Amino acid sequence: MKAQPSVRDTDSFASEVLPAILSEDAFFPSEPRNLEEAGLTEMFLEALVCQLLLGIGTLSGRKISEKLGLPFAIIEPQLAQFRVRQLITHARSAPLNDYYYSLTENGQRRAQVQQKICSYSGPAPVPLMDYVLSVEAQANHFEPITRKTLVQAIQGSTYDESWLDLLGPAVNSNSGIFLYGSPGNGKTTLAKCLTACRSQDIWVPHAIIDDGNIIKLFDASYHHPSTVGNSKKNFVANQEFDRRWIRIRRPTVVVGGELTLDNLEIRHDPRSNTCEAPLQMKSNCGCLLIDDFGRQRVAPAELLNRWIVPLESRNDFLTLPTGKKISVPFQQIILFSTNLKPEELVDEAFMRRVPFKIEIGDPSRVEFLEIFRRSCEAMGFVWRPDVAEQLLDKHYRAKGRALRRCHPRDLLQQVKSLCVYRGERPDMRLEYLDLACRNYFGPGDLPGSGVASNNGNLVKGWQTPPGYQTPGNRPRSQPNVGNESPISNTNPLLNRPSVVGQRPSIVGSNPLLAPIDSPLSAPVSKTIPRAMVADMENQPNPISILNGNELPPLTAIQSQPT
Repeated sequence: MKAQPSVRDTDSFASEVLPAILSEDAFFPSEPRNLEEAGLTEMFLEALVCQLLLGIGTLSGRKISEKLGLPFAIIEPQLAQFRVRQLITHARSAPLNDYYYSLTENGQRRAQVQQKICSYSGPAPVPLMDYVLSVEAQANHFEPITRKTLVQAIQGSTYDESWLDLLGPAVNSNSGIFLYGSPGNGKTTLAKCLTACRSQDIWVPHAIIDDGNIIKLFDASYHHPSTVGNSKKNFVANQEFDRRWIRIRRPTVVVGGELTLDNLEIRHDPRSNTCEAPLQMKSNCGCLLIDDFGRQRVAPAELLNRWIVPLESRNDFLTLPTGKKISVPFQQIILFSTNLKPEELVDEAFMRRVPFKIEIGDPSRVEFLEIFRRSCEAMGFVWRPDVAEQLLDKHYRAKGRALRRCHPRDLLQQVKSLCVYRGERPDMRLEYLDLACRNYFGPGDLPGSGVASNNGNLVKGWQTPPGYQTPGNRPRSQPNVGNESPISNTNPLLNRPSVVGQRPSIVGSNPLLAPIDSPLSAPVSKTIPRAMVADMENQPNPISILNGNELPPLTAIQSQPT
């Protein structure tokens, strides 16, 4: 009877038992001992070394090993073979029984040919199956969060107590979540906090290779190297791990209106003949947030149809440039953040696959003041609750404006910029906040700064000139008072009333657009108060300014017969 082997391949175990048999990190990329374990061929390694030396010039053997992320024990014998084939040569000696290498003429020609085929430069890629195994091991390897854990994760921001019993089960389910509500209430911040609940770090490769195609996975925009605690720092430092992998915090990928269907497929660069991983691959084992969902350049129905199968099977199918189909894990918390209600965007079939719909509402007055206080402490302001209360009464309660969690931070940033401009220390003064509100919400919201609306009515705060009446507050006809006559539904400074029994040529129109020689059918002195006529006599004629012609003064026009 044959003895049973004491070591088994990890891919022979079911995914649910992998965390129990792997290391404390659920997955640990052990250092390969040869090219076969690394999943690479001698020809591919030759192309990587030649292109590396073509771009840099001269490197030591250990520096080549570091750049490619492979052990020096694998690189050294391969460099000796390349030297025998006259692709590289010894430039000079290096410390620790090493040499500096550079390309020969034959090696330069070889590197140029390889560069036309594929110009990838960086750490050596790992096989696709190694990446699939790593995702399956790390995606679900986290302890279920409790209410206490969730509170600790989101304690840096304010929240409604009713959210906790909705968010906790959603994170533990590792499925889709709809976050909807008004903009500026912290849906993006909340999504990052949900990812922080799953605090374990993960391993990701720099690049993946399959069927000769290189897919670049590591993205510095989303993948941040982890700062390992003291308990694990020694463990990682004392282990010889595969340098083609990097340890990062669980990623949070945020995309907004720029999202298209091309971002969800493998993108091929014909110049370098390399590929870029789609967003769902970069967010594996973490969180993918579709911000402002429904406003992308692609229709919501097309985007949801693309993900309706992966959300159900937890696997996605991608196409390589060669036409080969590959299956990759679809293991992340996917959140849809939108200002619209979910039922207005998707149908029932998709709603079933995104089981959690959580509304992120506006903060209460007490919560808004707490956010204001925290923002003051973070930005170096002295907290003045009386000024904050005046701000709420003047710019929110009086105007019926809704509270948003982003307003305290945004307004204080403007006040701080103003203080820097004036050479003052940050000071939370009401007049500074008034100016910040004017810039942030618009000039029409401050008293005395409004303008007339399109229909002629005045908005709140507009200063009405003496003797002016608007169509909204003026009756269609009114009796004469003193020496005044009824005026028409136009600005009395620019027009005149109609005279009973006559058909004036410019009634109801702007006289600035009428011909200059158009006769006026009624004396202006009968339509405008005498005090205003006296003022107008001293003002330049707007028609003469507009047309460049000298016209007689207003008194001369009054004396002309109609």
